Amino acid sequence: MPSAPTALPFLRIQPQKGWIKLNLAEMWQNRELLYFLSLRDITVKYKQTLLGISWAIFNPILNTFIFTIIFGKVSKLPSDGLPYPVFYMAGLIVWKYFADSLTGVSNSMVGASHLLTKIYFPRLFIPLSICIAYLIDLLIAFLLILILMTWYHLVPAVTILLLPVLVLIAMGTALGVGLFFAALNVRFRDVKMLVPFLVQIWMYGSVIFPFSRLPERWGEWRYLWGLNPMAGIVEGFRWCLLHNSMLSKEPPLILLAIGIPVMGLFLLGGLFYFRRVENQFADIV
Repeated sequence: MPSAPTALPFLRIQPQKGWIKLNLAEMWQNRELLYFLSLRDITVKYKQTLLGISWAIFNPILNTFIFTIIFGKVSKLPSDGLPYPVFYMAGLIVWKYFADSLTGVSNSMVGASHLLTKIYFPRLFIPLSICIAYLIDLLIAFLLILILMTWYHLVPAVTILLLPVLVLIAMGTALGVGLFFAALNVRFRDVKMLVPFLVQIWMYGSVIFPFSRLPERWGEWRYLWGLNPMAGIVEGFRWCLLHNSMLSKEPPLILLAIGIPVMGLFLLGGLFYFRRVENQFADIV
């Protein structure tokens, strides 16, 4: 007698309910997809480019040169006792990672419209893969700052081991804000014009001027600077690398203590809005 046909597995796909409702078990089961999406983003980023991965080298060098001339040599802004190129590159490398990740995440859902309308998978993997892919650029830029420090005979402090923590905070900030704009961008396509403008303004409050040089007469009001999470991250990045050579030896703990909860609010708010409207992406995009 012929054997009975084997029942095929049945998977029911339905909208998630609850406040954020992250299905971590599903994300873990499909973790290999996150790896392949990240690898795809890295490959696409440099495919059919004239200079390829060299852009990850030229960009921080060019930005450091411009900042050194304009804000260092011309405006003569304080650099906390560090050589201007080292001061600005130490802040720019983590800022560039944040800015690239934020911009990439904001455009990620529209850019992956061909996937959204054809197959089901955890939608959060798309923006996450963007943040992971840009870690390659950050690593290359980090090697550049080490070379520049060697040129100026600056020895990195042992606190360099804390840098991955700051990178995770920068990733969380970029992901939280980016998820909000990614969801908005699906419905309102002109949002992609707003994000670069926001990033440009945000940079001036994070990279150019050190917190230690804010006027003392401002008193405790100075710590409102920490409401910008990237201000504490940039200050912390410089301190972890170079506090042995800086005028201000104290770590920016207060800035980070203020900025980390703000980052958490950004991340939770971005996740909440993204998860709330993600079931509409395939219909609108």
